[in-house]
Amino acid sequence: MDLLLRWAGWIDTLNRHIGRAMAWPIIGAIVVSAGNAVSRKFFGVSSNAWLEIQWHLFALSSLGCAGYVLLVNEQVRVDVWSSRCTVRTRAWVDVAGLLACALPMTAVIGWLSGELFLRRLASGEIYVNAGGLPVWPIVAAMPLGMALLALQCLSELVRRIAYLRGRVGRAELDEAALPPWCWRAPHDSADAR
Repeated sequence: MDLLLRWAGWIDTLNRHIGRAMAWPIIGAIVVSAGNAVSRKFFGVSSNAWLEIQWHLFALSSLGCAGYVLLVNEQVRVDVWSSRCTVRTRAWVDVAGLLACALPMTAVIGWLSGELFLRRLASGEIYVNAGGLPVWPIVAAMPLGMALLALQCLSELVRRIAYLRGRVGRAELDEAALPPWCWRAPHDSADAR
């Protein structure tokens, strides 16, 4: 179980860093949107490619942070019901939900989007709009996002089972429960002392 918990911690760190980095594509989309609006208003110059870049950046951000959202327990759930359950009952419900719904969903969507990506890459498809961009780069974000989400589902499953066995003190994490946000060498951490 200790090895699985360390592996889950690595996944948590990976998704945390990628999830936090997904703020940059949103900022990029804002800059592109503002630049496109200014260019169109004052210079009469615009391109569909700028609109598509905004969509790409937003989609990348949404897909890239899916695992992080699950990590910090901000996913959509039926709080009216789950808030009335004990932590232990919620952990059992999460185990069932992860096994019966979340993992199969990430596998199916990941597989289908992976096939879609390979078809788009092979065809060299571009958007039909004038100035359209290639489609494959954003389609690649779908299987990658599902892979990150599937890894986080496995990490959450390990954490819930460890909690149910009494190996960890918390079944769910939030941002405040995570260690300081940086890559740290083992000799720098309090655990190594």
